[in-house]
Amino acid sequence: QVQLVESGGGLVEPGGSLRLSCAASGFTFSSTAMSWHRQAPGKARELVAVIARFSGNTEYADAVKGRFTISRDNDKNMVYLQMNNLKPEDTAVYYCNGLGYLWGQGTQVTVSS
Repeated sequence: QVQLVESGGGLVEPGGSLRLSCAASGFTFSSTAMSWHRQAPGKARELVAVIARFSGNTEYADAVKGRFTISRDNDKNMVYLQMNNLKPEDTAVYYCNGLGYLWGQGTQVTVSS
C-alpha cells in the first residue's frame, strides 16, 4: 500500500523542540524527493523543507531556516523534521509529501505557553 504516516507532533512551549517522523511505504523511497509542509488554521498549506532523493541536498522556507532540519534514512524509508527553538507561529498541522501527490494524514504541532 502506497502511504505516508506522520508522527511526533504535540504541545510544546516556545523555545522547545520536537522531532516529526514520516514512515513511507509502497514506493521506491530512496529515489523520491521528500518534503514537509504545514497548514495553520485559516491559511494555505506551505512548504517547510525539502530533501533531495540521492544527494540529500536540502532547502528550507525562510521562516524556518536555522531552526528546522530535514533528514532521511533510506534504509528505514523514513524522513524526519527536527524542529528547534519553536515559536507560536509554527503552530500548524504538519504533512509529509512524496511523489508530488502523496500526502500523509498530518500531525498537529502546537506551540504555546
